[in-house]
Amino acid sequence: MLLRAAAFLALAFQAVGAAQVTTQDTGRTLTLGGVSYFVPPSPVSALHDVSALSVAAKSASNGLVPFSVIPTSKLIFDGSALQETVNEWADRDDVWSKEFLTGIYVTYNGTRGLPSASLLSAQKTFGINFVFLSKSYLLGIGLTKALPAGPYFLEPASGNIFEAFRLYNDENQSFVYGTIPDGSGGFQVLSAKIPGAATETVGVPSRLYFIPTIQRPLAGKRLAVKDIYDVKSLHTGCGNRAFWQLYPPKETTAPAIQRLLDGGMVLVGKTKTSQFANGETATGDWVDLHAPYNPRGDGYQDGSSSSTGSGTAMAAYPWLDFAVGSDTGGSMRGPAGANGVFGNRPSHGAVSLDSVMPLSPELDTAGIFSRDAKSWATAGHWWYQNFTSFSQFPKKLLFPVDYFGSSYLTNPPSAGTAADTFNTFITKLEGFLNTTRTEMSLAAIWNTTKPAAVSAPSLQTLLSTTYADLITLDQIDLVADPFIADFGAANGGRMPFIDPIPLARWSYGRALPAGRKEDALANKTIFMDWFSSSVVPPDATSCSDSIFLYPQSSGGTNYRNRYISASSAPLGFSSGRISVHAEVPDMVVPIGEAPFNSTITGRTEFLPVTISFVAAKGCDLMLFNLFAALQDAGVIRPVVTGSRMFS
Repeated sequence: MLLRAAAFLALAFQAVGAAQVTTQDTGRTLTLGGVSYFVPPSPVSALHDVSALSVAAKSASNGLVPFSVIPTSKLIFDGSALQETVNEWADRDDVWSKEFLTGIYVTYNGTRGLPSASLLSAQKTFGINFVFLSKSYLLGIGLTKALPAGPYFLEPASGNIFEAFRLYNDENQSFVYGTIPDGSGGFQVLSAKIPGAATETVGVPSRLYFIPTIQRPLAGKRLAVKDIYDVKSLHTGCGNRAFWQLYPPKETTAPAIQRLLDGGMVLVGKTKTSQFANGETATGDWVDLHAPYNPRGDGYQDGSSSSTGSGTAMAAYPWLDFAVGSDTGGSMRGPAGANGVFGNRPSHGAVSLDSVMPLSPELDTAGIFSRDAKSWATAGHWWYQNFTSFSQFPKKLLFPVDYFGSSYLTNPPSAGTAADTFNTFITKLEGFLNTTRTEMSLAAIWNTTKPAAVSAPSLQTLLSTTYADLITLDQIDLVADPFIADFGAANGGRMPFIDPIPLARWSYGRALPAGRKEDALANKTIFMDWFSSSVVPPDATSCSDSIFLYPQSSGGTNYRNRYISASSAPLGFSSGRISVHAEVPDMVVPIGEAPFNSTITGRTEFLPVTISFVAAKGCDLMLFNLFAALQDAGVIRPVVTGSRMFS
């Protein structure tokens, strides 16, 4: 009986042992010098010299050795040359650290003579365990693929070499997830987590891996993308959990994003959007996702929407260079103002919006956030490639008293107020452009120059429902109805959950009578043509005859812990709707801060003061050039991350 039982167990063991178990390497997470890193599953090169691997193995921990690839054009690479490299890399890169000097691999990229290295004393100084030299050196060893400068991990057991991604905690909850390249032109969700972190983790590659060129001027710049843009191999969620789960990963990347990747940018993650890019206020409107945190002031102010994740990430994380959002009715400009960063609504049609979730194609645009006007201009010139660049600037500054509240010339603002910040900045702008402002009223110009056939007594009357009609009717047709039908077909006729704001807006749109879209487009066209002819016409020398200014944010509070009113359609006309209906660029510039007494901290905190620049359609590059020049002249400054805009 015991023998038969033993035989049965042996057979069972053989059967189980024969079963095939498939596992997939998704990469490794480790800590080096107190910093968390991600090691991707796929190597980028390999070292197959047996003796070298034997030497490196003595320094391995958990099977990996951190080391640095150091290219040099110096014929003699010695301790002083290494010190120069270390100093430069420490200033330039947040991924590399001295822990990657466990070993070094020196490559020669010069053009003359036989190079040599003299590093014995440097090895002791820096604690370097091994020095390998490339085949350009006498008795050097080669890699299977040449590598750019930077930090890497060597696996002595296989000889494989892996890139190093530094991990950051998404403390402001701006991201849906972090991403890394998947090796096939697409991206995969970063599988790593920082030990003990409660939020998403984002991994960034070393800046040393990339060298900008004319063809790739944005090489190595880290990019976050709003989760309404398709990216190959990733889901697009649009702020709705059911939408994210229902549809498979995308097969292609949106052309607008691909253009930035072609310029050398590195996608590090997708950022949260308010649901289906409708305007939502923290915290009550955000149900499916938690609203990202605006880092400015006391950290508990609304980050505006719908490009909330991108705007808050740009204001919070110094390791991020650019973030893409979209603007239909203010979704770039609102977050730029609330979070105190540079952000733009471009001229309508500036880039393709194929493979981007629509709110209203007649109004949708793609914008980009930055903390530095010159970097912003570089990105703008690359992205908006179909516009003409102008080096001369308009000499006419339009100051609409109906949006600034009053004349600053006859009623100078009190010192220390947001109005005083606006006035001081405009005075500096006047000096830079060698001009003076023209105070005017948009409403008054309409009253005296409106088309004869138009009966609307005011712009408010003409455009009161235009925006609401277009976005609701378009999104119902292009997004809501197809999504609801697809979800129902896959879930026994059930409805998906929809946040209160888009649900209220779609309900408004479904109740509209036939013909409202045509009426809305007609009124939009009336305004667009009038604005282009009577307010900001084009100019052959400076692209735009004038620049129309208006306040974007004035340092006012909008606490995320307050109860808000019930959802409704976005009716009315305001300064923020001018560029929407006129199809002109509207670009936000941070100019100062306003103090407030925080009910959260009980202390005086500061919130951004920002101003919008509006120019004629197609004059985006002129504005980018102007902002770069203003930064060079010290009229505007780059902003920093954190609670305050300026260091």
